[in-house]
Amino acid sequence: MNAIDLFWIFFLLATLQPVLKRRMLDAARQSMIARIEKERGSRVILLVHRQETMSFLGFPLMRFIDIHDSEEVLRAIDMTDPEVPLDIVLHTPGGLVLAAVQIARAIKRHPGKVTVVVPHHAMSGGTLIALAADEIVMSPHAVLGPVDPQLGQLPAASLLRLRREKPVEQIDDQSLVMIDQAEKAIAQVHATVLELVAGRMADDQAEHLARTLSHGVWTHDFPITAEHARALGLHVSTELPKPFLQLMALYPQPVNQQPTVEYLPERRHAARPNP
Repeated sequence: MNAIDLFWIFFLLATLQPVLKRRMLDAARQSMIARIEKERGSRVILLVHRQETMSFLGFPLMRFIDIHDSEEVLRAIDMTDPEVPLDIVLHTPGGLVLAAVQIARAIKRHPGKVTVVVPHHAMSGGTLIALAADEIVMSPHAVLGPVDPQLGQLPAASLLRLRREKPVEQIDDQSLVMIDQAEKAIAQVHATVLELVAGRMADDQAEHLARTLSHGVWTHDFPITAEHARALGLHVSTELPKPFLQLMALYPQPVNQQPTVEYLPERRHAARPNP
């Protein structure tokens, strides 16, 4: 075997290795999903967004909830008998309000119990989906987030504050148009929150929740812990079954460089003194 043959063998192995690794991960995920469904008697649907990296130029591409996601989730729900419980696993920074609301309304209408599982974070549109569930199960360190609308890079609530604090004659026409859209966006999201939690909490509590989450009380990336979510009236548990965390480990962040977090992937036990 000459050097050229060795080069082509190495080239083929290097080319096939990522494909084989991905197929093994896919098979492992499918196996874990099947295991969880069997144990819980449910339909498991995952909505997981990781930061992807272009293989050639290395530019990071952030992924968000989009229309394709809503189509796929709605299709999975349609393929599930009405009495079968749903376990919706969310790991997302948020995304399009339209897509998130479509998913939320679909799980709100599902007759069987709907549990939203948040292993790490479900911000913005992810929180909007979680509001429609019968129960939210979070890990002790997981967070939700506010659902206040964002118009481009600008928070809608901040645009309304501009209108209140600045004379209208000093506001340019484009800003006035954005302020008008901001007012409508906040009203729409406020009404959507009320719709999603209807029947699960008292009217005054629902109104307080909707105003807190949609009117810019906090910054858009404010972390809402399980304890804080309970204080807002949401049905939240921190008894997260371990198989869901094991499942999330099968969705690794694509890395084409030295990792920023590294550890030995095994459980560490406390050292016992010698007798």
